[in-house]
Amino acid sequence: MTKQERATRTRQALIRSAAVVFEQHGYAQARLVLISSGAGVSTGALHFHFENKAAVAEAVVAEASHGLRDMSAAIRRRTDTALQALVDTSHALVDRLRGDPVSRAGFRLSCDGERAAAPDLRMEWHHRVRELLDEAAAAGTLADGIAREDAAAATVAVTAGFEVLGRHDADWLSPYRLTGFWQLLLPRLAAATTLPLLDPAGTGAAPSPRASALAAFTVGEAEEKAAPAAEMSVETT
Repeated sequence: MTKQERATRTRQALIRSAAVVFEQHGYAQARLVLISSGAGVSTGALHFHFENKAAVAEAVVAEASHGLRDMSAAIRRRTDTALQALVDTSHALVDRLRGDPVSRAGFRLSCDGERAAAPDLRMEWHHRVRELLDEAAAAGTLADGIAREDAAAATVAVTAGFEVLGRHDADWLSPYRLTGFWQLLLPRLAAATTLPLLDPAGTGAAPSPRASALAAFTVGEAEEKAAPAAEMSVETT
């Protein structure tokens, strides 16, 4: 392994360790010695890569931001419609928030008053949601009369709310929570010809009764055919 490769691995280990420490202790109580020990290096090695704790926090947010952008771009390349890309990206985001400490810490650090570090990941997410909705409108896959900014605001509010609630109860980051949201929103959001083609559970998720139920909806029948949540079987992680 070259010196440059070792330095890259050390930096990544420090970022991941910092994410865990920030998540467990908060920014104010996080200590550099905890971050360095979690990465298996000395504090001197940490200072080689980062000037101070603020620089470490900014690196965590930047790493989460890069991950969000790369993930969204990759999903759009493999999906046929912008609306399905939106659904799939939201599921991938929640999956990251559930399983990736860098994503969780990045959102918390960039959005909380304790330590607001640029970039603002919720604003980045809002921008991406709006881009996909604009693309869907241009393709004619949105229902008539949809206010794209209202749809973007609802999507961001729900996913951001799941992120905050999920800090204390992981159930809020379960796939079925987000699937339920899309089951409610897609019949209003998508054009009638597009709706049967969309999977609210995400195209990378296992088939579920909720996805099958939504595929059978038509615009005029949506409310009549929506089964009560208590009668549906859901999958939990």
